Amino acid sequence: MSREFPIGLTPPDWLVRNLRPQRAAPVNRPAVARAALAMTLPLAIGLAVGQPAYGVLASMGALSGVIGDTADAYRMRILNIAIPQLFGAVGVTLGSAVYGLGWPAVATVTGVALVSGMISTIGAVASVSGLLLLLNCVVGAGLPMPGPWWLAPLLMTGGGLLVLLLALLAWPLRSGVPERSAVAAAYRAVADLLAACGSDVPDAYEDARHTVTQSLNQSYDLILARRTRHHGRSPELTRLVAQLNAVTPVVEAAPAAHQAGRPLPREVPEAVLHLARAVETGFTGPIDLRLPAPDSETSRAVDHALRHAAEVVAAPDVEPGGAGATDDRLGRPAGLRTRAARATRDVALSAASWRYGLRLALCIGLAQVLVSTVPVARSYWVALTITFVLKPDFGSVFSRALLRALGTVAGLVVAAAVLSQVPRGWWDVPVMLVLAPLIPALTPRGYGYQTAAITPVILLLSDTLNHQGAALLLPRLADSLIGCGIALVAGYLLWPESWHTRVGDKLADAVADTARYADAAFGPDIDPAARARMRRRLYRDLSVVRTEFQRALTEPPPTGRRAAAWWPLVVAVERIVDATTAARVRVKHGAEPPSGQEVAQVTLQLDELAEGLRDTEVLYPVRTDLTGPPDSVLQPLRQEIAAARAIASPTA
Repeated sequence: MSREFPIGLTPPDWLVRNLRPQRAAPVNRPAVARAALAMTLPLAIGLAVGQPAYGVLASMGALSGVIGDTADAYRMRILNIAIPQLFGAVGVTLGSAVYGLGWPAVATVTGVALVSGMISTIGAVASVSGLLLLLNCVVGAGLPMPGPWWLAPLLMTGGGLLVLLLALLAWPLRSGVPERSAVAAAYRAVADLLAACGSDVPDAYEDARHTVTQSLNQSYDLILARRTRHHGRSPELTRLVAQLNAVTPVVEAAPAAHQAGRPLPREVPEAVLHLARAVETGFTGPIDLRLPAPDSETSRAVDHALRHAAEVVAAPDVEPGGAGATDDRLGRPAGLRTRAARATRDVALSAASWRYGLRLALCIGLAQVLVSTVPVARSYWVALTITFVLKPDFGSVFSRALLRALGTVAGLVVAAAVLSQVPRGWWDVPVMLVLAPLIPALTPRGYGYQTAAITPVILLLSDTLNHQGAALLLPRLADSLIGCGIALVAGYLLWPESWHTRVGDKLADAVADTARYADAAFGPDIDPAARARMRRRLYRDLSVVRTEFQRALTEPPPTGRRAAAWWPLVVAVERIVDATTAARVRVKHGAEPPSGQEVAQVTLQLDELAEGLRDTEVLYPVRTDLTGPPDSVLQPLRQEIAAARAIASPTA
């Protein structure tokens, strides 16, 4: 007879959230194949020419390339892999120059950690570049590099560029395919959103809308990033931007359709799926949409938006001066030089950049002092662990420390079998052929899984350089635990902003922006494109807020408990934005516009809610005073604001 666990033995929610594997897309088979080939081939060549250490260095470089091989678009792969490899070459050069020098090594690695942390705040590519700069510097300072000083950076960079070369092999045959696939995926996400409108399934619409926001963000980022690097005007990219713009009115009509409370006809989401297939295949012929006749303001909005999208998708060319070509709904990115100068200025002057750089430098400095003064076999694993764990842009520091420790233990079990049972030499090649593909296969499941996959690979490669065999295992476990401990104490507990975050600040900013959007949605002098950009930025910001709160939920109390209390308010603010968009769509298609007094009252209530959230770390009673004509288009919005303010009140 089964027995329930006592209440005290039930694992806490934050621990369950940390250990739960992430929902991952199907395994990226090309990435798996590239990892197997790129990491095994250098090892085999090194053994064939009698220089296994050279092959190991190239395989280490390939490992960093495999970790960065995450982009779908070919031009983005160049940025994600090539640029970090250059920083990695600088890192290993600096590290190997101070190998065995004691305090100069401590000072050099600590200085590199400061720079690495500061540039990591710029963006995704800069973050990976800073990571690789520090990782390779730590490896160079902790392991003796074979050959002259220039050989190690050359081999490691060559290994990473081998991954890039393999990733670009299909570019001549599939140029533009990833971009079209991304836009088509956005259309399919919109189809799912329309299918969820009026659904009785709890959270079905909210989840679908969040997926649409993420898909549109990824598509715009992908296409506009390529567009800014493209010399001259590319008809293909202009057409893809126009197709993304064309689906925006459909997304704007969805809240009004959901607000109506009944599901849309089956033909509506099927029409969007039909458009998605046309986008993905590049079809430019006539598109016949079999849509039911509209019979209300909402159905007219959906019908009008879908037919406009069909016209844009079917058009073989987009006029350079047309709205679709020039209006990207997010604002065109600044030029590369302008963005580089802005990023450099922000890094040098930003308090957040200096804080993160100092946190990372403090932890790395402590680790280097430790391994230089205490008999830890001059281990570089402590600093490596800190580098991986102390990446706030990769997730919660606390969660990553926990998952790093658990993943290392799991990886050491595999490494124990490999190092104790497989002789060094040619047997390493088939072993690497099996282990390397696990890295891209398991990484999407979560950081713990990625650590478990990387650990045996790194140990196998490093054993070729230091020849310690199974004796590596327990010291490496101790090193990882020491690194996690330093990161938790010096990089987490000593910085109150890490564990005592005011989780309501970003949400308050989003509420204030929602007030500005509500005011602009019904203003007569607002340019439609500017209004659309405002809505897209607001949804993007809310997506970031949702992600930040989900990260906070994995923190131990009090941060995790506070985030859980605020979570319903995040959903409520998203519903307020939806209600505002729905009201705007109804006005555009025939409903009576609200009076200026109604709009002013709504914005006043939102501003008061934002100020209340900004002034406290806990939820507290908030006055709700919203009245107006019951038949006004703003009545649903008033109800959502009242619900949000009720959520902001503590339960009795």
